[in-house]
Amino acid sequence: MRKPITKVSVIGLGYIGLPTAAMFASRKIEVVGVDVNAHTVDTINRGEIHIIEPDLDMVVSAAVTKGYLRAVTVPEPADAFLIAVPTPFTGDDHAPDLSYIHAACTAIAPVLKRGDLVILESTSPVGATEAMAGWLAEARRDLSFPQQAGEDADIRIAHCPERVLPGKVMQELISNDRVIGGMTPRCSAKAAALYKLFVTGDCVIASGPRAAEMAKLTENSFRDVNIAFANELSLICDELDINVWELIALANRHPRVNILQPGPGVGGHCIAVDPWFIVSSAPAVSPLIQAARGVNSAKPEWVLEQIKAALGAHLAAHPAKSASEVEIAVYGLTFKPDIDDLRESPALEIAKELAQWHAGPLAVVEPNIEALPTSLNAARLVPFAEAARADIHVMLVDHQMFKGSTRPQGEIVDTRGIWETPPAIYSFVDRRLAG
Repeated sequence: MRKPITKVSVIGLGYIGLPTAAMFASRKIEVVGVDVNAHTVDTINRGEIHIIEPDLDMVVSAAVTKGYLRAVTVPEPADAFLIAVPTPFTGDDHAPDLSYIHAACTAIAPVLKRGDLVILESTSPVGATEAMAGWLAEARRDLSFPQQAGEDADIRIAHCPERVLPGKVMQELISNDRVIGGMTPRCSAKAAALYKLFVTGDCVIASGPRAAEMAKLTENSFRDVNIAFANELSLICDELDINVWELIALANRHPRVNILQPGPGVGGHCIAVDPWFIVSSAPAVSPLIQAARGVNSAKPEWVLEQIKAALGAHLAAHPAKSASEVEIAVYGLTFKPDIDDLRESPALEIAKELAQWHAGPLAVVEPNIEALPTSLNAARLVPFAEAARADIHVMLVDHQMFKGSTRPQGEIVDTRGIWETPPAIYSFVDRRLAG
């Protein structure tokens, strides 16, 4: 009988890897986190964190203090290895980039031993888990892998994609169901037993890693398609002079309609990326997914055109002013509300383009970061109250602190409906008006 897992190694200590490592450590499991960034490793070993995620700092601090979590730059032997490294796409053809996974395999291969479990958590294109198993087998010819020996393999291999919402990671890691696709039933069972150390949701066993990989891609593509519908509605409503926020609120009164809210585009490391993994695998039969990506990818350019129109309107109303004297305030840079993550953010893309062509001052209100990225050197990071003096106000991210704020004076480009008046809802008929 194989010995239980007593030591877990998490490869990649980013937005998913570190919370996962901390969660295992909170259950008094020895956890070694591995990251190529020495600053990240040093920060964690001090009991601190390098990302913003509610409650994560407390869990990491306690785990490090009690000796259950430590970070290193070079992998060491463990019983289970969880790979949580980035999986971006490359170039204009959006081909998946598996180089980070390959590098992780190269790093852990020397320390693998008989009985170990390797789980790919990174969101990946279909076939990535099998590719990982192939790379490991090539590096360790002295060990057998599921594609070679089935259930009798020395190493167990599985895929278990993360399915959490930034800002609620510590809760959802525990409560969300996990989809597990092992290369054999025993691989799946061993992976499920590991996650059940802290997961209260169900561990759902898929038929194999390909089904698990496709499940995660499908979840995010479903959301991308639905956001594209909302974003396209916003374009149509602009053409027809209809308030899109009112329209959606009215349509959503139907019991079987739940239209999402439009925005400046789609960002983040999942929804803006994962649909391309499906498209890359089956381009000829994924026209809807490709069309949705096209709608959402084009939305930032449409927002920029709205800002240019607002600038033109302001200059027309103030003929003594030049464009270089017009101050524009941008509200929000992150890819979603109340986090510090700028990855694939359409708001950041819009701000960068705006900084390039606008001759006047640019103020940025982003409460979740301490400094602007270098691409926005020409802009100023300002408090919310200071932005009120701007001439044009561009709402890009619906952070909680923005909600309920008074509509500022000046031209407004509101991509999130923060300053729009919702439609009145009546639960009765006033017969005096109906008569």
